[in-house]
Amino acid sequence: MNAAALDQQTNARHESMSELWRVNGPALTRFAVKLTLGDRHRAEDIIQETLVRAWRRPEVVDGRADLIRSWLFTVCRSVSIDMWRAQARHNNYVVEDNLADSPDPVDCFNQTVTALDMRAALAQLTPEHRQVIVETYYRSRTVAEIATRLGIPEGTVKSRSYYALRQLKQLLSAPYGRQAERMPGVPARTAA
Repeated sequence: MNAAALDQQTNARHESMSELWRVNGPALTRFAVKLTLGDRHRAEDIIQETLVRAWRRPEVVDGRADLIRSWLFTVCRSVSIDMWRAQARHNNYVVEDNLADSPDPVDCFNQTVTALDMRAALAQLTPEHRQVIVETYYRSRTVAEIATRLGIPEGTVKSRSYYALRQLKQLLSAPYGRQAERMPGVPARTAA
């Protein structure tokens, strides 16, 4: 590979990482700060390690934005756990009894990942099916209200809801690699 091609590839990677940070940086920072219970310096260390791991995996950086974010949050959580374990080993870390009252960062992470997965799955539905699901579950409307609002029979609302839920179940229960194969433009995850 000649020097010009190598420079071009390096510039493309820099641009990909800059875009990755621009899109995901604020959310990743908030998440890391929550994981460290407000310790901004440790959060920055966690984010740096997360981005180094993303840099080493160009197939992740060049993938779809909605899947990249969940990958970044997963790596961020793993890095924070690794750092906490390392610190606990070296400092004889003592956990206070009143930590049971503090929020569990894992719950926040799980809710975030679930929301991102749901958003990606909803994007796979047809607009008609997505509209019925949003009206039913996010806006808490009854079948009659949805039918009136959309100008369709109640039976059609029920039918669309049934088929939309069935498709969501398939999308959300599929393993990551198989779900990515169904999503156009998303590279399938390969075993390392």
